[in-house]
Amino acid sequence: MSRLSVMTYVFGAVFFVVSCSFAVFYGYKVLTHDLPIEKKQHEKYDYHFVLVPEELDNEYWRLVEQGAQAAATDYRVMLEYAGPKQANIDDHLKTIEMSAASKVDGILTQGLSDEQFTPLINRVVTSGIPVITVDTDAANSKRLAYIGTDNYYSGFLAGKALIQDTKGKANVAIITGNFYANHQQQRVKGFQDAVKGEEDIHIIDIVESEISRVRAAEKAYQIIKKHPEVNAFFGTSALDGIGIAQVVDKYVKPGKIYIVGFDNLPETLEYMRRGTINATVVQEPYEMGYRAVKMMIDLIKGKPVNPIIHTDTRIIRVTDLPVSYLNRMEESN
Repeated sequence: MSRLSVMTYVFGAVFFVVSCSFAVFYGYKVLTHDLPIEKKQHEKYDYHFVLVPEELDNEYWRLVEQGAQAAATDYRVMLEYAGPKQANIDDHLKTIEMSAASKVDGILTQGLSDEQFTPLINRVVTSGIPVITVDTDAANSKRLAYIGTDNYYSGFLAGKALIQDTKGKANVAIITGNFYANHQQQRVKGFQDAVKGEEDIHIIDIVESEISRVRAAEKAYQIIKKHPEVNAFFGTSALDGIGIAQVVDKYVKPGKIYIVGFDNLPETLEYMRRGTINATVVQEPYEMGYRAVKMMIDLIKGKPVNPIIHTDTRIIRVTDLPVSYLNRMEESN
């Protein structure tokens, strides 16, 4: 063998060893560092669920997600939180359809409109994927269970609170998240039924905010301008009361307009501390999320599950907030 041949052979061998070393190194790096965490840990999960909220960045639904994620950690579930960025029924339905097509083990979703949701939920359940409705029911569908607020009762509580606080004399405007959603409809109906026997309480207008505090503020401003006799508001979604309060704070003297809102988001509680919001309906979104995941697991395992579970709902006023909490809020402002 010539000297040139030997050198060529040695060089080729060295190149081969170096190439293999790089291949092994980068292959290891990809396998241990670059794969998504979900894929690397997939073996550790027993179930794959999807939680579909009304809108992803809604503060209320983030609390539902927190509860669901806590349960997912406790019960070895891979939980996806997916849905429309802003409330949109078509995007909501598409998310459910895509989740079903990917053959997840269970779907947790808000129920919303009977007309559009019931046929889809029925198809999904018939295909073998269990569905639980959260926060808002689709009672006429084949969903296996519902967990959340008794929305009619929550509206009724708001009406009774207004009667008590205004001594049964008020001209009320209602700002609701939207007209098509079951839970918003039920809250309005509950409120109407609570006040219908009061001769001196009149519902002047009902408008929708499209689940937007900006739109709620716009609607509140328009109502105040168009109906100066309005001296009370009921906001049926978490953002409605906040939007109303922003307008009342800016354009109306404090205490002149009574506001009953929904949920206890930090901004709502701050407006309560300042006296702009007089009362709010409190739900249990974290509990809804946590228990919904546990219920889904029980259903899959064949355990009996109550088809309707109503979480706690109550009215709170500023006097119900701890003094220590009010002091902290005041110091931070």
